[in-house]
Amino acid sequence: MTTAARVHGGFHSILEQDHPWIFIDSCMQMWPDADFANAHRHGVTAYGVTAFEPNDPLDTALEQLMFWHLVARRHPNLLVAFTADDIRAAKGDGRAVLVLFAQGGDFIDRKLHRIEAFYRLGLRVMIPAYNRTNAICDGILDRTQGGLSRFGYRVVEECNRLGLVLDCTHVGKKSTLDIIEASAAPVIFSHSNPKARCDNPRNIDDEQIKACIAKGGIIGTVSWGPLVMPPGGTSRPTLDMFLAMIDHVAQLAGNARHIGIGTDLSIGSYPPYGADAWGDAEYPNPSEEYGRVVTPDIRSEKRMVEGFDDYRQVVDVANRLLQRGYSEDDVSGILGGNYLRLFETTWR
Repeated sequence: MTTAARVHGGFHSILEQDHPWIFIDSCMQMWPDADFANAHRHGVTAYGVTAFEPNDPLDTALEQLMFWHLVARRHPNLLVAFTADDIRAAKGDGRAVLVLFAQGGDFIDRKLHRIEAFYRLGLRVMIPAYNRTNAICDGILDRTQGGLSRFGYRVVEECNRLGLVLDCTHVGKKSTLDIIEASAAPVIFSHSNPKARCDNPRNIDDEQIKACIAKGGIIGTVSWGPLVMPPGGTSRPTLDMFLAMIDHVAQLAGNARHIGIGTDLSIGSYPPYGADAWGDAEYPNPSEEYGRVVTPDIRSEKRMVEGFDDYRQVVDVANRLLQRGYSEDDVSGILGGNYLRLFETTWR
């Protein structure tokens, strides 16, 4: 396999020869300067693209969601996935799919019909609340732990009816346990790591992991550095430290059938964020220590673990998993087969 040199953290090496696995990345971002024409050549079969900003209202969320249909129309190497078969077909055709994810349910605004409207437009996975509490449930960084609201239970029921996968990443602990218990379908954590390995406010504990697994769900381990580097760390975390996250989930589950990967990588340049002139709410900052010890630059490849900051390195991840004793079937499942199984049984 030969690769082209990468310009910066938002542009990835080209795999001249594709690998044999279906790789589903359950969390990533694409930006306007992305190299869309080569997005199918990085070793990724399905990008779990963040379709709009977490707290976008309806009109903005709708406009951004439809942007991805425009991208697919303009670039024949890409398509928006509506079914699991779309993912399988893309692998066979040498293309890539965009799986549309919502990192927040603020766009619903107590109007359940909006969930079906967005599902019909291609939304396939939804985080109900992004870090802060909303009408559905508590966010993981907020000060309350009240769980699902009464309206939130109706949201869960509607998502189950439609086949929209619920994602508990960024959601408060009690809310995640409520969602898992209330949902008739398995749920996922698209990009969360075991708190036992990295005690970060954005990570999840063993109780949450076990509850998710017990209902057939999947933990998408994440290679974003702040969620891998343990408190007190003094350097950029390594690929082995990320693989230890996978090991931890596998040990809790007793197998590898409940593990996926959500890289939190970007294609294109991550835009800078400005502060609110009126003062930002004092939510915990999961990357504060990482910014001090490693880098505060959100565009730097050093924000990812060393050894998995470029999509083509998924081949190295697979090989390292095999070296650690995982079987070929295990590796195929972790890279995408487990998510594909869940999508096949959940999406309508």
